Amino acid sequence: MTSAATATGEARSIGLRGVFKAASYTLELVVIATAYFGLAVSGLLIPWINPTATPLWPPTGLALALILIRGYRIWPAIVVGGFFSTAVDGGALSEAACIALGTPIAALAGAWLINRWAHRRETFTTPLGVAKFALIAFAPTAMISAAMATVGLVLANDAGLASPIAKWTARWLADAGGTLLIVPVIVLWATKPSRASSQWSLLETAGVVIVTAAIGIAAFGPQAGSALMDSDFYALLPYRSLLAFLVVLPLLWSSLRGNLRDAAAAAPVFCAIAAWGFATSFDLNGSPVLLFALVLATSVPPLILAAAIATHQQTTARLQAAQDQSNRQVAETKLAFERSKRHFQILIEGVVDHAVFLLDRSGRVASWNSTAQQIIGYTSDEIIGKHFGVFYRPDERRSGEPNRVLELAVKNGKHAVEGWRIKKNGTLFFVTGTIRAIHDDDGNLIGLANVLRDATERRNAQEKLVEAREQLAMSQKMEAIGKLTGGIAHDFNNLLMIIGGNAQTFERLLDPKLPRAIEAIQTAAKRGESLTRQLLTFSRRQHLNPTIVDLSASIKNLRPMIESSLRGNIVYNEAIDPEVRSVKVDLAELELAIVNIAVNARDAMPSGGTFTLTVGNVPADDTSGGDDESGDHVAIQFSDTGVGIPPNLLSKIFDPFFTTKEVGKGTGLGLSQVYGFVHQAGGTINAESKVGQGTTIAVYLPCCFEKDIAKDSPAMDAPRSQRPMVLIVDDSAEVAEVTSSLFERLGYDSDYRDSADAALKYLAEGTKIDLVFSDIVMPGTIDGVGLAREIRSRYPDLPVVLTTGYSDDGTSAPADLKILRKPFDTVALRGFIADTMAVDLAS
Repeated sequence: MTSAATATGEARSIGLRGVFKAASYTLELVVIATAYFGLAVSGLLIPWINPTATPLWPPTGLALALILIRGYRIWPAIVVGGFFSTAVDGGALSEAACIALGTPIAALAGAWLINRWAHRRETFTTPLGVAKFALIAFAPTAMISAAMATVGLVLANDAGLASPIAKWTARWLADAGGTLLIVPVIVLWATKPSRASSQWSLLETAGVVIVTAAIGIAAFGPQAGSALMDSDFYALLPYRSLLAFLVVLPLLWSSLRGNLRDAAAAAPVFCAIAAWGFATSFDLNGSPVLLFALVLATSVPPLILAAAIATHQQTTARLQAAQDQSNRQVAETKLAFERSKRHFQILIEGVVDHAVFLLDRSGRVASWNSTAQQIIGYTSDEIIGKHFGVFYRPDERRSGEPNRVLELAVKNGKHAVEGWRIKKNGTLFFVTGTIRAIHDDDGNLIGLANVLRDATERRNAQEKLVEAREQLAMSQKMEAIGKLTGGIAHDFNNLLMIIGGNAQTFERLLDPKLPRAIEAIQTAAKRGESLTRQLLTFSRRQHLNPTIVDLSASIKNLRPMIESSLRGNIVYNEAIDPEVRSVKVDLAELELAIVNIAVNARDAMPSGGTFTLTVGNVPADDTSGGDDESGDHVAIQFSDTGVGIPPNLLSKIFDPFFTTKEVGKGTGLGLSQVYGFVHQAGGTINAESKVGQGTTIAVYLPCCFEKDIAKDSPAMDAPRSQRPMVLIVDDSAEVAEVTSSLFERLGYDSDYRDSADAALKYLAEGTKIDLVFSDIVMPGTIDGVGLAREIRSRYPDLPVVLTTGYSDDGTSAPADLKILRKPFDTVALRGFIADTMAVDLAS
């Protein structure tokens, strides 16, 4: 029940609204038809106006104005009003029908064009819109209306219609003039609100209309004309129409004030009086044309000028409002900026470890905090306004580095900076920080913020840390290489021991026809021995084993290695004194030193040159500060024709890890090895160099006396009546067998054990042993060094000799315990045992 009642109520409400709308629409049509009818038949009240010769015909303009205001739906009212106005006037039915159809068609066409082309009812607000309205009123609105009226007259067979074209022209001008006058007044006064609702504006409008009417009456009024003809100024009658030009004053007043309403209201008043005068007082040929010209002159130009002035006033008002708003925004922005600037200054002054300062778009300092003054040294008065490039080094300023930094910061929004800068006092300091671009809300660049921190101490600490890490890495690298080369040398020495020992056995046992093969085996074994000694020296695992060295023979044997160390574009020359004396040095260390110097000379001659090695005797007085100045010396000089060494670097060439070569091209240890070897041998070394002329390195070694040479060459022991017994201890049975054969050649009987524990057990059994010969590296809990200590503790009179190819444990052996390096031959074994036995007898 409730839903049905609600639906019924809604239906009734809708029906009532429909009835009300229909009634309102009907009433609107009646009012418009009555208004049109009244305006059309008002001409009947004036006898000099008739439907066929009307100077001005406003009903068409009324129809156009009403359609612009109320829309296309009112056309039925125009049809009805037009039909009855013509019928009441006594016109024929065909004439009334044509006028009833022609007027709304003309009005609808004009309204459609204005709506599509001239901004609808706002067409009078712009000069172009007024011009478009005038054109539309002239054609097609007036043309259609006049054509339909003329067709009606033709169909009605009007006897007074002498020329249809002339009649159409007269009605066309009348319709056009009436449309130009009536439409602006109705549209502007009905739609456009007054600029001011004050009493003064209404008085101004009344004054403009009254002055315009007075000018019209004075120029065209019939009564004024009769008065003049009765006066003594009859001669002036032809010239009174010139007073019409005074209408420019009120029209110009309204136009210059931008008052479209007053300009539109004044023109119909003046033209109506002029039409009245043309119809009654003047006998002017072509008065409709002149009247239309007067209508056109008094209605369109004032409206165009008024629209232009009004548009200008509105534009000026909008611009003034926009400027006022912009000024307020600028003032507010400036106030906010000053407030933000104060807050920012307070903030940056609170930063105690960063230099914070602002730059303008060109890079000049705009603000400066106290920390910046403490770090860089400038006060605010000294630095503000100067370009921040003053902090950069001169070479960076010349290369444009400050401007490049600014460009990167503007392009990317932020740029990280790091490098050396200059303080006010000229000292350098290392900074890290950023430079950031600052933009406003519209994205425009307004400046840059530079934040810097003094990182000099941190950089120095990092550099020291990096240097320490590099030294540690180098030490670890050398340690790893040393272990690798030492391990290889240990195994290789055992192989060489087997080859060399068996070669000596072959030489004693085999057919004498094989001496060359046996000699080749022995030579290869000795070369392998030399190679392993160089590896051990490089790995710093080699104990110095000085021997008497014949420099002439040793350097000649080393020539292939020297030449292989040089390039093909380097010429190698030797100059060795045949009378050069011998020296007592570690031969492997000497050979390594010579090769190191040759390699350095090669690197100093990238384009080729000459490397010269000179050996000769020199008196002690000619040496350069040798450690032993009591005797003569041997001088070994190395000369090259390379690039030379600058004086500031010459004193550093013997420092460990110092090198002038590129990264990865050298370790800086070559010449330091040479320096250490020379001083351990009791000699001295110096270097002379000139940039572009080459380098000369001179090594001075002490000479050996004849007694030292004789003592260092032990003779073969005489056969003994009873062969001594040697106990050989080695974990390798093959090496032990070779060692046993060498001892047998020296007149020893031998026995063999494979570990230290087995050897101690063997000695504990009471077996007579004259010498214990043990390898250092052996399996078990006791190595060769431990075995020697146990034997010395238990059997003090029993000599012990140790041998090894490589062992770290050898460094822990007592100083009086000598170690024979593998591989060795019979001569080396005889001399070593002789020295050992002599020491034991002396002790």
